[in-house]
Amino acid sequence: MANRIILNETSYHGAGAILNIVSEVISRKLKRAFVCSDPDLVKFGVTDKVLKVLSGASLSYELYSDIKPNPTIENVQSGVEAFKKSGADYIIAIGGGSSMDTAKAIGIIISNPEFGDVRSLEGVAPTKNPSVPIIAVPTTAGTAAEVTINYVITDVEKKRKFVCVDPHDIPIVAIIDSDMMSTMPKGLTAATGMDALTHAIEGYTTKGAWEMTDMFHLKAIEIIGRSLRGAVENTKEGREDMALGQYVAGMGFSNVGLGIVHSMAHALGAVYDTPHGVANAIILPTVMEYNAECTGNKYKNIAAAMGVSGTENMTQDEYRKAAVEAVRKLSQDVGIPANLKDIVKDEDIGFLAESAMADACRPGNPKDPTLEDIITLYKSLM
Repeated sequence: MANRIILNETSYHGAGAILNIVSEVISRKLKRAFVCSDPDLVKFGVTDKVLKVLSGASLSYELYSDIKPNPTIENVQSGVEAFKKSGADYIIAIGGGSSMDTAKAIGIIISNPEFGDVRSLEGVAPTKNPSVPIIAVPTTAGTAAEVTINYVITDVEKKRKFVCVDPHDIPIVAIIDSDMMSTMPKGLTAATGMDALTHAIEGYTTKGAWEMTDMFHLKAIEIIGRSLRGAVENTKEGREDMALGQYVAGMGFSNVGLGIVHSMAHALGAVYDTPHGVANAIILPTVMEYNAECTGNKYKNIAAAMGVSGTENMTQDEYRKAAVEAVRKLSQDVGIPANLKDIVKDEDIGFLAESAMADACRPGNPKDPTLEDIITLYKSLM
């Protein structure tokens, strides 16, 4: 079987990278941008950094900001209608996963109108045409949605999130500019950073992992492990490292999948609107313990990448414990809650577990869980 790698056509990295939007738009002969960005980024002037670049080059645009932190079917539907009325021929997505996921769904439906029912995009939808061109500008260092073929939409009516996997949705250009991330508050920096670490660890241990993606994921774990604390304290070096680390993780996991940390976190986001990075961070160490027996010597490499010394002299049990504890310590140091007791209600656990079992990320988990396993994992985090 051949292994597949899909990445952006072009990506720019470093402070000031947003200036390259102009040359990309002009060289691609694009005319009018549909700018997707969430209301808070608009309110606090982050989106305006890109809009000023567009205005300075006399590039026309229309702003769309009807986007929730966990984007809904309704956000996508209203975005599709707004795009049709705008006269735009490409999308600029500015923000975290919410803006980029919304942009991907809009872009796919515009190019593939037969998928106008947003729910029809769940899983691996057989779309025929590439999305409307998307230029993605992340403002958080975590989701890596700018380099992935995945997006997640919330079905409010059914209280569930559904994952869409489509090679046609990947942004053609990614602009990873650490200056765009400098205004993130500590809590958001911590949560999105732990989301990135979860991507790297789950991508490294998923069933689909192979040598090239292992390379991406181990490097991402190393970068995130050394830089997240600094990013939370808003150091320049920490911000720049995290911008790179989360992107490298995305290069890997987008092509091989994830596991039940994400499945369980998606369920929490759908039912309680729990921030995705917070949910991942709380769940990750416990699921790592659950998966350990099916990971060979990979936890030895994770521990070393996290900065644990002496792993070459550790037993299998020792390095597996060391990897889990290094992740747990990082999560604690950046202020993530230790458990789900203030989030989950006992009476919801059965529904949460069923949702997690139905989630598209679950089959990639290195250990095949039962419904009872998922219930037990949720209860252990209470």
